Amino acid sequence: MTSEILNIEQRRIWSVSELNREIRKLLEEKIGYIWLSGEISNWRVAPSGHAYFTLKDADSEITSAMFRGYLQNVKFQPENGMEVLVFGQITVYEKRGTHQIIVEQMEPKGVGALQLAFEQLKKKLEAEGLFDPAHKKELPLLPKKIGIVTSPSGAAIRDILKVLSRRFANIHVVLYPARVQGDGASGEIVEGIRFLDQYGVDVIIVGRGGGSIEDLWSFNEEIVVRAVYEARTPIISAVGHEIDFTLTDFSADVRAPTPSAAAEMVIQDQTVLWENIQTRKQQLLRAIKQTVQLYRHRIEMAQQHRGFQSIKNFIREYMLRLIDCRNQLEDWWEWERETLHSRIQKAKYALQIMSPQSRIKVQKEKLDFIRKQLEQKINVLLQAIKSKYSFSIAKLDTLSPLKVLGRGYSLVWLEPGHKLVRCVEQLDIGNSVKMQFTDGSADAIIKTVEHKKESQP
Repeated sequence: MTSEILNIEQRRIWSVSELNREIRKLLEEKIGYIWLSGEISNWRVAPSGHAYFTLKDADSEITSAMFRGYLQNVKFQPENGMEVLVFGQITVYEKRGTHQIIVEQMEPKGVGALQLAFEQLKKKLEAEGLFDPAHKKELPLLPKKIGIVTSPSGAAIRDILKVLSRRFANIHVVLYPARVQGDGASGEIVEGIRFLDQYGVDVIIVGRGGGSIEDLWSFNEEIVVRAVYEARTPIISAVGHEIDFTLTDFSADVRAPTPSAAAEMVIQDQTVLWENIQTRKQQLLRAIKQTVQLYRHRIEMAQQHRGFQSIKNFIREYMLRLIDCRNQLEDWWEWERETLHSRIQKAKYALQIMSPQSRIKVQKEKLDFIRKQLEQKINVLLQAIKSKYSFSIAKLDTLSPLKVLGRGYSLVWLEPGHKLVRCVEQLDIGNSVKMQFTDGSADAIIKTVEHKKESQP
């Protein structure tokens, strides 16, 4: 019994977590990162942006996951049933004890990833109608202002400017500098298209020189293709060489095989254009001359016909009738004009008689007459008042005490009451009096009082 107990105590007991952890370490250390081939099934992208799917072959399958950061770098759209090559790390999901591969890279099997992405996006946009010929706009015959979206240091801009200068030296060119490959290039191309579309150029050339599919990929980006489609200005796509095709070529209004060809498409040679104008001018003059001769011949033939003579007589008769009617109309109008003039003169005379101005003039004359009469009466009244005033002044002057004083008399007042002394009975000896003369006054003291003796009967 003791031996059996010891054997049991010497056993190593693993937990499930320890076992799964150990298996994960063994897989990551022994196998680690590998390339794996298989078919995609149960493809699902979670709201977090991570993709979960199963990779299988004819006999087996393995759970797979691809995190959002790696999925964003995949150029094509993975689909169920697609054969792919994936690169990732073999590991174990310890919670469930299942092994899986964490995918970091994915390529389509048998075809390049960019080529597959190209075909997938082309199919999608074509279904939306972005490549419909009905949407294509015609290029202007003679644009005044040409916009170009390309690299300012590339060969494409040099080729375009060289051709434009040779064909039409005084053309106005607006360059929007943009990167044409690498990260951020597609965004700059879109900005250039939208800016020139708003700026008001007559046509836009978007392009660059040739290169690999990786170099030209910016012109396969969906945002660039849609910007070309949505522009109101006609756009020429001039990307790469003649054998190169991008999705921008399909959404543009015109595809040029090279940038130089785009320059030749956008503007005609000035000399050739002038020759074409002269040729068209001569053709037009000849056509006009032939048309004139044809109608002149028809008129001459018609004049020789008997029906034409009857028509001429018919027209002549109605011309005479028309002239007679015109004369009658002129006579009637002259009579109407004189009648109207007479009525206007009578109305004018009546208006003058009834005019308020005439009545105002009469009333004004009456008012002036009344005003003059009033002035005369006022003057007479003033003279009478003035005479009466002068008489009163003379009479008052005659009755004035000062006048009496001037003849040697004086006035005496009893002080301090300043009471006029009218008789001697008012005075007593010792009274103070003030005497008023014509030229001044004097104070005095009464020393004696003499009464007038009454006469005997």
